[in-house]
Amino acid sequence: MEPSHPIVASVELGGTKCVCLLGHSPGSILDRRRIPTDAPDETLAAIEAVLDEWRGGPRPFTALGIAAFGPLDLDPASPSWGHVAATPKPGWRGIDIAGRLQRRFGVPIGFDTDVDGAALAEGRWGAARGLTDYAYVTVGTGIGVGLVARNRPVGGFSHAEAGHIRIARAPGDDWPGICPFHGDCVEGLASGPAIASRLGRPAAEAQPDDPVWPLVAHALAQLFHGLVLVAAPRLILAGGGVMEAQPQLFPMVRAALRASLAGYVRLPEGGYVVAPGLGSLAGPCGGLALALDALDALEGEPNEGAGRARISA
Repeated sequence: MEPSHPIVASVELGGTKCVCLLGHSPGSILDRRRIPTDAPDETLAAIEAVLDEWRGGPRPFTALGIAAFGPLDLDPASPSWGHVAATPKPGWRGIDIAGRLQRRFGVPIGFDTDVDGAALAEGRWGAARGLTDYAYVTVGTGIGVGLVARNRPVGGFSHAEAGHIRIARAPGDDWPGICPFHGDCVEGLASGPAIASRLGRPAAEAQPDDPVWPLVAHALAQLFHGLVLVAAPRLILAGGGVMEAQPQLFPMVRAALRASLAGYVRLPEGGYVVAPGLGSLAGPCGGLALALDALDALEGEPNEGAGRARISA
């Protein structure tokens, strides 16, 4: 690692685990720690212990990036900025994540959703490098979409929650879905817990020839259909535990997407729905990208990556 590279810390706070990184880029990781996502106080205290160790070590971090499951309050003017919003994860609604860590460490902080972070990491270092418009979709405990347009994550009064859109159901499929808010939204039909509920056993035990996969591919293709028609991303990256464990989904989703679009839109040549270039590091490196964006914004320098995080310095 070159001495001129800033050392930053990353916290990827997921629904089942938290990954903390110290470094500068995927190829320059000095330390990596994994923490189970349990009760908020227990989880955040474990994160703080790791960050305390790094902050007092020989290579202290100069910025912190937090990429967390949502929904989140990302409005810097909001009194609840940095808090978790109406999450279905028990005990986490209303928990202050970013403000708590900012007060403790006093460094520039980039805070965004885990999927926006992963999208930014793919733009800096991965399969979307050089693109200005693309989407990162994670299919795992939940389904989230990090949609980047003109180098920035899409957001308005809040961040995008495209995993919760309602879709045209597969013919003959009347299963109600499991989303506690929307029932048969995409997440309610095709997330890891939804797959497990359909199968009656853990999703990790699913076989490639289980009859659930055409239904999952249909739901994902409907999500991608909407992304194509609304935002026209130049590339869709599909990651997360389900996509990693079930690679047969890629050709199924591509075929279902082409059938759904029915020739109305001509997709870019070559692979369009592909795996993330960073693989399983896309999510953990999201926090590194957010931290570097925070430093870039503080210093007023052009961002070398795929967009800008929402910043608190």
